[in-house]
Amino acid sequence: MRKRYIIFIFICFYIILVDQWTKYAIQQRLPLYTRVEVIKGFFNLTHVRNKGGAFGIFGGEKLGFDSIFFIVISLIAIGSLFYIYIKVKSENEIIFFPFSLIIGGAIGNLIDRIRLGEVIDFLDFIIFYFHWPAFNIADSAISLGVILLGYGLLFRSPSQQRKT
Repeated sequence: MRKRYIIFIFICFYIILVDQWTKYAIQQRLPLYTRVEVIKGFFNLTHVRNKGGAFGIFGGEKLGFDSIFFIVISLIAIGSLFYIYIKVKSENEIIFFPFSLIIGGAIGNLIDRIRLGEVIDFLDFIIFYFHWPAFNIADSAISLGVILLGYGLLFRSPSQQRKT
């Protein structure tokens, strides 16, 4: 039981560390709103800021309390996810890794919101002429964690489904 918490903390810390280090590197090497083409027509490094939520939702809105709103929502989400993580039975090992990714990523973005009032994004992809909104390592960890969590919950063995 204690081992799962050590692994959880290690993964969260690793995600936060890599996320913050890459954001720092982008800030130091790439001026705001600058783009460097890495793979022509597919991948760019672009230093942008996101004042809104996921995919820039509410980013252009002047809510008057936007950074506080997103900080509070982030804290509620992180607290809720951590509570669920603690309450899950130890037999459901499949969800521990995804929860670590999601919470680590959420904390990484929360650090930016508290420190800057916005999130630093820099990974910029174009896929078949579709320009995906820029994102960061924390966003990647959250997305991968959600996908793995969904997969783990949907495709559990029947014996695991009865235990929850």
